[in-house]
Amino acid sequence: MTSSPGPTTSAGRPGELRSLPVPDGLEGQRVDQALTRLFGVSRAVAADLADAGNVLVDGRARGKGDRLTAGSWLEVELPPPPGEPAAPQPVAGLRVVHDDDDIVVVDKPVGVAAHGSPGWDGPTVTGGLAAAGYRISTSGAAERQGIVHRLDAATTGLMVVAKSERAYTLLKAAFKERTVDKGYHALVQGHPDPSKGTIDAPIDRHPKHDWRFAVVSGGRPSVTHYEVVEAFPAASLVDVHLETGRTHQIRVHFSALRHPCVGDMAYGADPTLAARLGVTRQWLHAVRLGFAHPADGRWVEFTSEYPADLAGALAVLRAES
Repeated sequence: MTSSPGPTTSAGRPGELRSLPVPDGLEGQRVDQALTRLFGVSRAVAADLADAGNVLVDGRARGKGDRLTAGSWLEVELPPPPGEPAAPQPVAGLRVVHDDDDIVVVDKPVGVAAHGSPGWDGPTVTGGLAAAGYRISTSGAAERQGIVHRLDAATTGLMVVAKSERAYTLLKAAFKERTVDKGYHALVQGHPDPSKGTIDAPIDRHPKHDWRFAVVSGGRPSVTHYEVVEAFPAASLVDVHLETGRTHQIRVHFSALRHPCVGDMAYGADPTLAARLGVTRQWLHAVRLGFAHPADGRWVEFTSEYPADLAGALAVLRAES
């Protein structure tokens, strides 16, 4: 975003940059609370704006939980008005692996976000399903209807989307109660020691870099279980089970152990190793997803094969071993 010479007074139109001094009445308020009061956006949208780096205070990006100081200069790029989700957009490579009256399970390709958000104008799971003629639950905010969990745009693999209102309610509860089996494979640098264990370390926004997350004292409880399933001289293939589901949890936890996901330069990965293996994003794939079906409670489980770029990196490592 570019700096504005002074406050604007027009109504918040799609993508419009608004800038103004923080009013005295918002002294000490959280960023997300202040945006809700100033511009009428929901707390969820306000949080997404901050997560996308679209909220500046005195020229510096701030997180949703940061506190404001009266008189500081606030700049924010507003999203389209609430209730106007992005238009349906076909998504190449978005594969439906299961579909019934209550749920649709998809295998998400790289470069696709779960849903639209401020700062993201690329393809989305919700847009791809709508373009393919799927009707999904209307529960949730307009831009994320039917979405009960998310994967990073650069993370591939399995997601379940609610089609019925019943499914949305029950699946949201299942994720909150941690009764969903979320299995991932990650290729991490080096060799975790022990080769099987649990990472129990709280996560919150990075204290210096708002666009990242980190292990932070007093952060949200975060638990990751892992086991090395294949070891190479330079890296290890790890099976990961998430007990909690924090933003970037696997990436943050393994980075904190100094074993970042191969290709994850945002969290300290070696670019030389990534280039040698032909990896241009974090090597992380949601391989397994299991849950009680919202229609009748029976356990269902789905699996996903590695996409070509991740499989290719493993092939290189195996050939060298």
